[in-house]
Amino acid sequence: MSNILKAFINTINSYQSNVSTLTNGNNRANNMGAGLEEFIKDIFAGTINETNEQNRLATFSQTYSYSGNKNNPPDLILANSDAIEIKKLESHNTAIALNSSYPKAKLFSNSSMITTACRNCEENWTVKDMLYVIGNAPKNTNNLKSLWFVYGDCFCADKEVYEKIKDTISTGIKAIPNVEFTDSKELGKVKKVDPLGITDLRIRGMWHIENPTKIFNYLYSYDETKSFQLICLMKKEKYESMPLADRQILENLNNPNVSVSDVRIKNPNNPVQLMDGKLLVFRKL
Repeated sequence: MSNILKAFINTINSYQSNVSTLTNGNNRANNMGAGLEEFIKDIFAGTINETNEQNRLATFSQTYSYSGNKNNPPDLILANSDAIEIKKLESHNTAIALNSSYPKAKLFSNSSMITTACRNCEENWTVKDMLYVIGNAPKNTNNLKSLWFVYGDCFCADKEVYEKIKDTISTGIKAIPNVEFTDSKELGKVKKVDPLGITDLRIRGMWHIENPTKIFNYLYSYDETKSFQLICLMKKEKYESMPLADRQILENLNNPNVSVSDVRIKNPNNPVQLMDGKLLVFRKL
């Protein structure tokens, strides 16, 4: 079964700075965002150097239980493990656009934002850890300059915090006289706005969250001089839940470009409280 430590090690062992090269040729990716997603699929599946497409797809079917689309989170689900959301940015400090999906500390099977296929991808799952993968590829280049792997429970508040905002907006709209409000997967829909009843108004949330480079600047300083940097952040309890064999491989790499550190992370629900975390860094000159 794959996990974030395997992906971290696979990236180190097979590192190249060009995303299209890492995805086994330019013809696989129609654009940079697609190229990054294919790269992420490969590093978790261990198929970066797989040249036989049938073998690659067979490995994917064993590694993942779900592969999604751009309109519904998540992008991937590791079989019986984490959900993964992939975001490609042109700057290392740009805010992340989550569109109509608010930030998620966890992914719940009863979420209205996920598809039926996602909900049914595994038997009897109710909640999954949410891993955000944020890649920085500057405009007009194929160079992947940095990559963040950070779990949602390290920087996203509990779902009630975001749903309270959504519900308050919906309640306020319902209070407008003579408005026909319809619940939807978005914030809502107001029907028959005008006297003829021919105009509808869709109300859609556009959620953004700060880049991890800014959020966690008290833990890690982005180094402009490096050709590539990979940063992984998770709670210590998550790290310790990983297979011992994978942790030992990581901790015994003896690579001067790799560091494994104990850190203290601000609690997203109460920032004056600190949580035990693990920070993994790979920096390439």
